[in-house]
Formats: sequence, C-alpha cells, structure tokens
Amino acid sequence: MTPAELAARLPKAELHIHIEGSLEPELIFALAQRNSVALPYASVDALRQAYAFTDLQSFLDIYYAGASVLLHEADFFDMAWAYLQRAHADHVIHAEIFFDPQTHTARGVDIGVVIAGLRRACDKAQAEFGMTSALILCFLRHLSEADAFATLEAALPYRGHFIGVGLDSSEVGHPPSKFSRVFARCRELGLRIVAHAGEEGPPAYIREALDDLRAERIDHGVRSLEDPALVAELARRRTPLTVCPLSNLKLCVVNDLREHPMKRLLDAGLCATVNSDDPAYFGGYLNANFVQTVQALDLSREQVITLARNSFEASFIDDATRASYLARVEALAG
Repeated sequence: MTPAELAARLPKAELHIHIEGSLEPELIFALAQRNSVALPYASVDALRQAYAFTDLQSFLDIYYAGASVLLHEADFFDMAWAYLQRAHADHVIHAEIFFDPQTHTARGVDIGVVIAGLRRACDKAQAEFGMTSALILCFLRHLSEADAFATLEAALPYRGHFIGVGLDSSEVGHPPSKFSRVFARCRELGLRIVAHAGEEGPPAYIREALDDLRAERIDHGVRSLEDPALVAELARRRTPLTVCPLSNLKLCVVNDLREHPMKRLLDAGLCATVNSDDPAYFGGYLNANFVQTVQALDLSREQVITLARNSFEASFIDDATRASYLARVEALAG
C-alpha cells in the first residue's frame, strides 16, 4: 500500500471543518428553492465558476451569500448530514464541527434552530456510522466584542450541545486579543478553546491566541514557521495545528501544493493535522486534502501514520476513546 493509499484508508479525526463551508452548490440551490430564497447566480455551474478566490475575504463574500438559504432546522440538518456522510466515506470516525451562529442570527434565525439541526445530524451519524462528533461555536472576528458576548449568552441555554468556542472569519486587522474578555468568560464556563491564527495574519496572532485566549489548538497556524521561537514553543507545549492544505492553496496562502509547509511542520516536531476547512469551496474533503498533500510533498508512510495519530491526540475526546481510536490506526497501519 502506497503512503497515499494508506492516507485514504486510515481512520482519522477531522478538527477543522466549517459546516457552512460544506454546503455544496447543488444543496444551496435545492434549499433556495425550498425556502424561496433568490440567489445572485443563474445555475449551479455559475456558482461553481465564482469559486475563484484571491484571498480569504473574496471567499467569505461568497460563503455568506451561500449561507443565506439556511433558515429552518431541517436546512441545518440536511447540510450537516451531507457532510457527515462524506466524512464517513473518507474514514473519518470523529469530527469536531465549527458553526457560525452570527451568520444566521443576523438574518433572524434563532440560534436554537441552528444548534438543533446540527445536533440531530450528529446524533444520526453516531447511530448509523458509530461516528462520534462535537460542535464548536465560532465567533466572527470581524464583528464586535459586544456581538460575541451577546452570541455567547444566547447560546448558553444550549450549552450541553457544544463543547467549545473558536474564532474565525477575516483575520487581518482582527487580532485574537480583541476577544480576550469573551474567551475568559468561555473558560469560566468550562468550554474548550480554539482559534484561527497565522493563516493570513502574522505569527504574533498565534502568540496572542496562546497567551490572551489560552487556545488549546491553533486553527491553521502555518505562518508559525516565520518565528523559530514560536515553533519551539508550540513544539514544547505540544499545541496542535489544524492545517488545511487545499484551503491554503485555494486562498493563495501557498501558490503550489508542493510548497506547502506541512512537511516542515512535521519535521519541526509539531502536532500538525490535516483537515478540509470549507470543502465545498476549496475542492476537497478530508481524503482529498490528505492524499494530495501526501503526493505533492512525497510524505512517507511514517509521516502519514503520524498525521492520523495526531488527529486523535489533538481531539477533545476522553482518554479511553482516544486509546480505542489510536488502536484502530495501529491495526490498519500494521
């Protein structure tokens, strides 16, 4: 079995998936018709052709337009269930799913509707596939601290349905420290903490996420390599990085997958993981990211196994579940 074939077959966890970013054009149009929402695109093909991004903001503009079709619990269920079926086909056995409530509450959708639809899909995946999953509520960093606090308070009646909070959306100009007080409150509530940093933003944003927000995982983090002292600290802390190779390529963080820093991250002893980010927009779900990265960087069998192990080490699961999942990796890896 080649390293790429092994990458496709290994059991794995996905830790950086924006559920709204899994909304395929076909489902966008189906939901638009169901909910009588007008779209600024004439067809599925016209929408796909718009997926030519020059940076993060050019992607976000289309991403938020696509999310406008999500209005009812059934819509959120259908979106999440479509993703979970795809993930299951890629041998994902655990997923920690980001969702952006502010994207929906700004349109008058109740946060409880969002969470109920997503949770129902997760429960179905557990029942049908044995796949474990968890929800992570993300704050939109281009909005205000006050808006984040209001979102947190609105979510508290559903506290049992999500395990943590994150920080996403436009990175440049919105440092993690902008939300220090919000995340302090989240820590008081016992929520797990993750944050996007070091994708388009500088390594200093990663330091802020670690020191100000006390993030347990860094989402992306590829620009950490620009700061050797930061790399050493991330390695010492064993802070996971949830890296998204095809996203980095599509958003021009790298110009060629053969230039992707994944191999250097592994060589530096970092707990890097492979994830799909917004797979409907960036050209691939988890196995596509994994296989194409392995092939582009000529990763070894041992590096492939390390990446699969890292995904479970970095997961917010209990020790017994982690040991069980790692044993499944070892069984297939031989």
